[in-house]
Amino acid sequence: MWRTDGAVMMALLHMGPIEFLYYWFHRALHHHFLYSRYHSHHHSSIVTEPITSVIHPFAEHIVYYSLFLSPILSTIFTGTCSLLAIVAYIGYIDFMNNMGHCNFEMIPNWLFRAFPPLKYLMYTPSFHSLHHTQFRTNYSLFMPFYDYIYNTMDKSSDELYKRSVKGNEETPDVVHLTHPTTLQSIYYLRVGLASLAAKPYDFNWYMLLMWPLAWVSMVLTWFYGSSFTVERNKLGKLKMQTWAIPRYNFQYRISRERKAINDFVEKSILEADRKGVKVLSLGLLNQAKELNGSGELFLQKYPTLKLKLVDGTSLAATVVLNSIPPETKQVLFKGQLSKVARAAAQQLCKRGVQVFVTHKHELCELESYMSGNTGTHLSLLGESICQVWLIGEGLEDSEQRQAPKGTHFIPFSQFPPKKVRNDCLYYITPAMKIPKTLENMHSCENWLPRRVMSAWRVAGIVHALVGWNEHECGETVLDMEKMWSAALHHGFQLQLPKY
Repeated sequence: MWRTDGAVMMALLHMGPIEFLYYWFHRALHHHFLYSRYHSHHHSSIVTEPITSVIHPFAEHIVYYSLFLSPILSTIFTGTCSLLAIVAYIGYIDFMNNMGHCNFEMIPNWLFRAFPPLKYLMYTPSFHSLHHTQFRTNYSLFMPFYDYIYNTMDKSSDELYKRSVKGNEETPDVVHLTHPTTLQSIYYLRVGLASLAAKPYDFNWYMLLMWPLAWVSMVLTWFYGSSFTVERNKLGKLKMQTWAIPRYNFQYRISRERKAINDFVEKSILEADRKGVKVLSLGLLNQAKELNGSGELFLQKYPTLKLKLVDGTSLAATVVLNSIPPETKQVLFKGQLSKVARAAAQQLCKRGVQVFVTHKHELCELESYMSGNTGTHLSLLGESICQVWLIGEGLEDSEQRQAPKGTHFIPFSQFPPKKVRNDCLYYITPAMKIPKTLENMHSCENWLPRRVMSAWRVAGIVHALVGWNEHECGETVLDMEKMWSAALHHGFQLQLPKY
């Protein structure tokens, strides 16, 4: 399966003869005789894309395949061949070829700072783009050192790379700070696989085939990762971006990782504040109470923040309340209580709805947040049978099985419950359907349907649209009726799909 000596032989043959022969063959193709008859077909794409990498006349393909086959045949004839080395070499060729024609700069600058000689061993998309625009420079295959040796490197290569990496910095009005959930979820991001990103997240058996790559990515980002932009959207004049922290659900549960995660969140908040972002909403576990007190930690540390920090509790709780079937007289809270649960319970008690819990400590926790005589509608579950369950994290399968037939399971948590019963109704996590005028929404947000956003994300957008000059984090909950009215006014609608 693997021979190190064979892999080393392949690498050396590629760096030496293959790169050398390709360089001179490529230069020959740019002679007017061969260029007009063959290579001009490839250069008809001045603005390249990955498919451009394999658009060549048949004769060129024969030469390229002969070149790339040489290292493989050499290991076969010397008895050092291995299957993994062949797969790795072919994968390297395909990846580098497609990357060089992708027409956007994806190689981070820190790689070259950490290992300066890398600039001679690996080209970049911007490096090869100059070949397609200048035609007489940057002939190398994947390793530019022959362009340096024979003085055919375009003099603007380094400058173009720096400009491309920096990009045209756009200042968003709203940033939603989220994170991947499982290792496979990275493929469902907008920057992952488009065919998967267009569907709600769901585990499929074939995703296991990509697990090794996801695991390697997780390990690398654990040590070298930084937050990255997942999506850019626009609603009228309001510009929005979604940023992701390279941490997964299981890492948020590791106590020693909390400081590192908070550092990521803090850096993102400060960067957004520096850029002039108006509102930053904390998504998923980035607002966990045990992590940073629903964002309160950052307000205490940076009291002069210009941007408004939003955890979205008011809108999420209101969505939960409006998801409850009309005429409901009593509800049962199950699972771990949260800030959203407390806000929803308080409003239900004010409306005269009987709120039940199953544990004494939950009753004490909710009672401490009640005002006036609203606590009279709060009690432990006795013999009553509730058809509406408001559920949070930690709900056990055995608890679901105790629910009466036809129970409505309405989550107030960030994550959907596991479906155990077929005779009950399961609601999605608090979410709203977005306006038709919201642009560039081509991917699904985690497990939500297309063009549906989590209430926590919508809250940040509404906060910016209205221009509220206050934070919603820590123990602060904004006026829920005002938040709900503002969301509806700006075109967001209640979404109640069940699964």
